[in-house]
Amino acid sequence: MSYIVALTGGIGSGKSTIANIFAEMGVDITDSDVISRQILTENREVLTAMHKHFGSEIFITDRTINRTLLRKKIFTSPEERLWVNNLLHPLIRQATNAQLASSRSPWCLWVVPLLVENNLQHHANRILLTEVDLKSQIARTAKRDCSTYHAVNEIICTQTTSVLRTSIADDIIDNNGSLDMLKRQVTVLNQYYLNFAKQ
Repeated sequence: MSYIVALTGGIGSGKSTIANIFAEMGVDITDSDVISRQILTENREVLTAMHKHFGSEIFITDRTINRTLLRKKIFTSPEERLWVNNLLHPLIRQATNAQLASSRSPWCLWVVPLLVENNLQHHANRILLTEVDLKSQIARTAKRDCSTYHAVNEIICTQTTSVLRTSIADDIIDNNGSLDMLKRQVTVLNQYYLNFAKQ
């Protein structure tokens, strides 16, 4: 198994952009959100369980989950969040472990938005945090998800604090600048992690 760096950060902090830059450098990427989307699209047992629990309102079509509605339910109800987590997390963990085990690059990036919330930091060799100011975080997410500022703020309020994330981070990317600045930081970190992977 490769040396594992877990990338985390709040919603709209640039995790996908950072992962894409690392991927262009030949780093294998395992993304928990991508795995979750695949499970919600392809796993019949999950779709059946979702239908039984939420009813047909949770579906756009017979086999397509309304992710916006599901997100709203998760972030406004702790009970629904727990139910969905209990359903999905074992499957996500299983698929994640398989992808990480099959990694062939010297080190691999594991993108985990809820690393701290789910106490997963001990599964990585190193923790990389991406930070962005709150105003940019809300604006980026609202634009990306075609959502309201209020809805984005509700999601942010359910996530762990920046202070707690920072306390477990080994490395921090400041994503408040330009794309060029971000790429420079990622380039330096890639070399840094390649050196760690050789040890």
